[in-house]
Amino acid sequence: MQNRTHVGVGLISAGWMGRLHSRAYRAVPQHFPEIGAEPKLVIAADPDERGRQHARDVLGYRSTVSDYREVLDDPAVDVVSICSPNFLHHEMALAAVAAGKPFWIEKPMGRSLPESREIAEAAEAAGLVTSVGFNYRHAPAIARARELVRSDALGTITTVRVSFLADYSADPLGILTWRFLRDKAGSGVMGDLLSHGVDLAQFVVGRIAAVSATKETFIRRRPLASSGAVSHFASGSADAETGEVENEDYAAVIGRFDSGAVGVFDASRVAIGTRAEYRLEVYGTRGSIRWNFERLNELEHADSAHGYRRIMAEPGFGAFDRFQPGAGTSMGFDDFKTIEAALFLRSVLTGRQLAPSAGDGWAAAAIVDAAEESVADGRWHDVSEVTATTTYDA
Repeated sequence: MQNRTHVGVGLISAGWMGRLHSRAYRAVPQHFPEIGAEPKLVIAADPDERGRQHARDVLGYRSTVSDYREVLDDPAVDVVSICSPNFLHHEMALAAVAAGKPFWIEKPMGRSLPESREIAEAAEAAGLVTSVGFNYRHAPAIARARELVRSDALGTITTVRVSFLADYSADPLGILTWRFLRDKAGSGVMGDLLSHGVDLAQFVVGRIAAVSATKETFIRRRPLASSGAVSHFASGSADAETGEVENEDYAAVIGRFDSGAVGVFDASRVAIGTRAEYRLEVYGTRGSIRWNFERLNELEHADSAHGYRRIMAEPGFGAFDRFQPGAGTSMGFDDFKTIEAALFLRSVLTGRQLAPSAGDGWAAAAIVDAAEESVADGRWHDVSEVTATTTYDA
């Protein structure tokens, strides 16, 4: 029997994403046994008693607390998952660095470029490996798309189209949660969805060097919550008191890659009918590929002699065969997070940055920041360089 290294896991925030992280850790030994990791769910922090109860009784954490600092102070904790709302990421990530704990954090990593940069630089200076939740890059179809692009099978890349359209905030009666407030969330759909899109584009094609952008808020006021914390999927009444929405519902960006390719990106949280239509299209001089998260196990590929052919993900596409034996049997969202957890744990045990890094989180924030500057003055803006480790060319 293979010897395994116990890895003590601490969780900060036991909401949906915290629960997903927890399931992913527990699945790693089943799907990636060669890593030799045996994650142990040690302690979870959540200010809400119901969250703590779920962490203890359902997820299986040994203990729960209300203060996240107790997670970082626990000597049995080797790694930390930070799954709290955006406005707490900066404080918690820097606290994890100070405690010497490698961390897996959800995106957007910071509410702004300065916050994201400080997190990445602090982790790099401390010699900590990290992970950021850019989970769409782990789709096996995306792994195949990246191989086609990077092997020159598509020829010289000319144009890239990325569209992350969703309708989770299309209801004008949707409650005004922290996601709609600038000081809590930072940007709106730019940080929430477009950051995924630009990460995906850079992972498959290469660095985005300059951008020009516009944005708009279409639902300008939303009902206030009548009680405590509520999901951003919750709805209020038409006669409820309302508050102002402070960040954008929609953003559109034109970009130029270092390679000379041109990119067109847009993202919406109010596009009715698109439940999670997250699309990547890459066009080259000899072929093109198209992928849509709503059909995440499929990739469309065209060459100069033929139109699009639908290719089903199969063994040989990324980590597909860790989960399914053959094409046609689908993987799902949770599986992508298991791949991410495996990359994080492998990074921790080897000391090599294999998971999407805090540097990648900084890189996405740099594009969002340049786009917001462009919105403000109507000009093209160069994307600032990132000096921390990124995994785009790994």
